[in-house]
Amino acid sequence: MQIVHTVSFPDTETLSGLSPLPPGLQGIVWDMRSAPADGSLDAVDAVILPYLNAGEVLSELTKVPHLKFVQAQSTGFDGIREAAGPGAGVANASGVHAAATAELAVGLILAKLRGIDDAVRAQQERDWRPVRRPSLADRRVLLIGVGGIGTEIARRLEPFEVALTRVGSSPRTDAQGRVHGIGELRDLAPNHDVVVAVTPLSDATHHLIDATLLAALPDGALVVNVGRGPVVDTDALTAEVLSGRLHCALDVIDPEPLPRDHPLWDSPNALITPHVGGNASAFEPRIRRLLASQLAALADGRTPANLVQKGPF
Repeated sequence: MQIVHTVSFPDTETLSGLSPLPPGLQGIVWDMRSAPADGSLDAVDAVILPYLNAGEVLSELTKVPHLKFVQAQSTGFDGIREAAGPGAGVANASGVHAAATAELAVGLILAKLRGIDDAVRAQQERDWRPVRRPSLADRRVLLIGVGGIGTEIARRLEPFEVALTRVGSSPRTDAQGRVHGIGELRDLAPNHDVVVAVTPLSDATHHLIDATLLAALPDGALVVNVGRGPVVDTDALTAEVLSGRLHCALDVIDPEPLPRDHPLWDSPNALITPHVGGNASAFEPRIRRLLASQLAALADGRTPANLVQKGPF
């Protein structure tokens, strides 16, 4: 059998879970932190990145002399195209994390609005503190990001009877209705109680939620980020949260991990989860289905799905 592609897998479990590989493919295990078992990457032309902390090992892609394809296990692909070079195709895991991340987004909104985080602190002190809190019903929600995860968040918010405004990279109309452009954000901000960021990170979205936008939000507004940390200016958000004017619920933040001495940890207006949006039970079966499909495409000479850089495809 002629070997068409040699694929590196980040761990033995991933390779085993996808074995036997389609005809024409062979696999090696390479965690990108040490040399592969056979000591050579000369035959490798496709690399599956690790799921966690992939950004720490991207520079290792330069050690693959015949790289043609890189598969991320995350939806975000920050830095991967640059590390792979323009000659390699790059695919993300769009769709794999959408349901789980959307669940967490709604959970964070509910927890912060209804004061569940405060109730946990009160429980630890055995203190009964009934307080009237904002409901999610009738809240005006500004959703920044209308891709796969944004679509799933919108679907899950619909039964809660919110007034939803969606924002994308450019204004348009889709099957769900109107999508505002990011250029409209500062005009929209004063009329919304909750802002949810799930947009990818790019030059256009870096610090998209900055001091000016935050200042335009009404008192008591909630900022939720389940997309990419640098989309929100952490210093500007911290200042607003510590002042008591705004609340935040963050699964991603810049930097990650958040330093232990950062003041957001101690703020009762902040709820922080450690970038676990997609790290749920849904991940394993869904990533295996995607990887199996991608490997079959490589073996058959078809174009893989989810390309964010075409490379040779």
